[in-house]
Amino acid sequence: MSAKRVVMLCSVLLSAVFLSACGSMGNYPQAPQATVSAEARYRIGPLDTLNIVVWRNPELSSIVTVRPDGRISTPLVEDLVAAGRSPVDLAREVEGVLGKYVRDPVVTVVVNTFQGIYSEQIRIVGEAARPQSVAYRQNMTVLDVMIQVGGLTDYADGNGAVLVRGSENGKQYSVRLKDLLKRGDISANVPVLPGDIVIVPQSWF
Repeated sequence: MSAKRVVMLCSVLLSAVFLSACGSMGNYPQAPQATVSAEARYRIGPLDTLNIVVWRNPELSSIVTVRPDGRISTPLVEDLVAAGRSPVDLAREVEGVLGKYVRDPVVTVVVNTFQGIYSEQIRIVGEAARPQSVAYRQNMTVLDVMIQVGGLTDYADGNGAVLVRGSENGKQYSVRLKDLLKRGDISANVPVLPGDIVIVPQSWF
């Protein structure tokens, strides 16, 4: 087969793949403008920084980072599981441990820097300026997420973006990021939920 025919064949195949991809983008329904979800209660994740305050016992108070294994250690408290728990729940368990050494301890746990548990993070992949995982916040929208990752690259097909909803067993929705970010069409802004993934494909032209 001549080189010219090989080039022509490759062009035909690439065109077929491109047309197939374009057709598949329209198969997803638009992401819903409203979602029904219970009020999110923050759960501590690995690498969160916690300020643990023991009232009237400053020597037992400390600022700790949750280890990658999800545990923390503070004065008189060793290898306590923190990941996946709310700050209030963790404070009550720390009180229970300290109660063996201190009379009626009162503990407050404040999250200084947060990532949350992995299953509740929002992940942005593909042609975002800074693809990453971000911590979910109550009433968060796709606009909040895109601001945090710095918007789209020059090569992004923003209106071909797909939102994969983890809470709906991976159901996929179309999101119009180009309309939202480049044209200011606020109707393209939609809520996100814990565990969502936003995939931004590359534009063909």
